[in-house]
Amino acid sequence: MSFPFIPLIMTVRKSPDKQDCLIQMSHHLYNQLQINQCNNIYMKLGRTTIKANIQIIEMVSNEIILPENMFHHFRLPINRYKLKAKYCTAENTILLGPVIGLLTDFHVKENEEPFFRSIHRFCEELHYIVKDHGGFFYVFSYESFDSKGYYFSEGKWHPASLPLPDVVYNRVHSRKLEQKESFKKFRNELENLSIPIFNDRFLSKWEVFEQIKNENQLLDSIPDTKLFSKENLLEFAQKYETVFIKPIHGSQGKNIIKLTKERDDLFSIQTSISPPPANSRQTFTLDQLYQQIKSLQQNRICIVQQGIHFLPYQSRPLDFRVLVHKDLKHRWKITSIVARVGAEDEFVSNMARGGITMRPHVVFQVSMTRKKSMETIKKIKKLAIETAEGISKNTSGITGELGIDIGVDKEGNPWIIEVNSKPSKLFHDDGKIRPSAKAIIQFSTILAFESI
Repeated sequence: MSFPFIPLIMTVRKSPDKQDCLIQMSHHLYNQLQINQCNNIYMKLGRTTIKANIQIIEMVSNEIILPENMFHHFRLPINRYKLKAKYCTAENTILLGPVIGLLTDFHVKENEEPFFRSIHRFCEELHYIVKDHGGFFYVFSYESFDSKGYYFSEGKWHPASLPLPDVVYNRVHSRKLEQKESFKKFRNELENLSIPIFNDRFLSKWEVFEQIKNENQLLDSIPDTKLFSKENLLEFAQKYETVFIKPIHGSQGKNIIKLTKERDDLFSIQTSISPPPANSRQTFTLDQLYQQIKSLQQNRICIVQQGIHFLPYQSRPLDFRVLVHKDLKHRWKITSIVARVGAEDEFVSNMARGGITMRPHVVFQVSMTRKKSMETIKKIKKLAIETAEGISKNTSGITGELGIDIGVDKEGNPWIIEVNSKPSKLFHDDGKIRPSAKAIIQFSTILAFESI
């Protein structure tokens, strides 16, 4: 799918007439948009449509000038904007956009700028991409939808009543928030307005397993997984040398329990629970094991999962985070892949627990030839794409971005560890725009213009 849209610059002119709806453009732009030979036309931005008149004047070929009051009707801050435009003949309407809204949860102190938590700098990154490629970007919370959002200008986030978005990118931090009735009411409002939202919710570990377990191409890459129960724990403990117990709604490597068979009837426990239990270095019988785990679970719903002996890096845990995004044709593409090396004395590789990122080829240098390394990375990428296809096929709603964690066993075979519908956006300060950020705006633009 290619964009049949015309890039243009929209600027403002002062007018004392509050009813002024005269828009000015060059004859070149008029022809580019393929507008019917008429002076009366409609303009749509966000979810607002205004009836206007066209005046052809000698001016910069890709510029369109609106009176100030039209900016106010569109709820658009007075500024110079790069936008995409398309003329719809049937409706005699010029579509302008896209208006992209990022949804997240945050608090704002009076007379202070908002802080968007772990995605704060990422939001600035998205703003600059939209500013460069065309459109309008802002951040909002669901409580203030249709009343206030925050747009970035001159190095600051400013509050304003802003246009309703053409598309919403969900970066809410809280799983509990997504279950609130008030949030569900907001989702219904988006649906009634026909505003698409993508990555609309967190995925649980059990939900992911249920969605991909019947995908034939993935069968050999999914660790044996069941919901935690005493019966399933005993089965896995007898069947595998290593077993993991993970909360289905966990993230950042928190609250994971690792069981290791020391002898036929004794098991040791490691946990990423903070602080670790005082007796975590003891060994346990199967009956003691179940009681110990129940006390550590604190009523969390968990899965029990087969442990795979993954390749380490310098005796530290190693896995790979693959970011995948949908492209212009709604096909999944690899955006980035990094190796994650866990901190010493940790059995998980998450950055939140002291892990570091490295290039995949570098970590493989200590365990395989360059040729084998390239083959293994190719397998990892293939598995990531197949996993994303399986998830999006079996999940309701729109999915446009996934973070897929993959481990590699000692034979070089990749295994699915976890799938994240809201992958972390770690701060980086190298001044470069990340491919993943560009991919998100590209997909947002596709959804925006498909919906208007």
